[in-house]
Amino acid sequence: MILFLDTSALVKLYLFETGSDLVLGHATQAEALMVSRIAWIEAHAAFARRSREEPGDIAAIEDAKKALRRDWGRYVVLDVDQELVELAADYADTFALRAYDSMQLATAHRAAGIIAETIEFGCFDIRLNKAAKVLGMSLLV
Repeated sequence: MILFLDTSALVKLYLFETGSDLVLGHATQAEALMVSRIAWIEAHAAFARRSREEPGDIAAIEDAKKALRRDWGRYVVLDVDQELVELAADYADTFALRAYDSMQLATAHRAAGIIAETIEFGCFDIRLNKAAKVLGMSLLV
């Protein structure tokens, strides 16, 4: 099994939150961890938001940033191209998704159509998981 981590799942590997244990458990059993290239900026935006909302977590957030930088090369990072952007635009319209959520879904769904191995979609967004389910994807939650 390959675990595709959208940013909501990826961040749970670096900051303890509800669902972190679930993600960590599946990540340790996965043959590979896959992310979209956009997860880098989304994760850093999530870290910045957390530091504003929880100033006491700043040290943990700095450690999380360092750990993500250290680990990034271990992930299968999927790039964005025009065809993928157009697919994401279709998903944004069809499923009423935000732009980056649509990109995450399009990236994971395209990979699932290319790779013979089962791809589990790791995500903690209800609307995004519903869309992935409609597309026939295997879900983490």
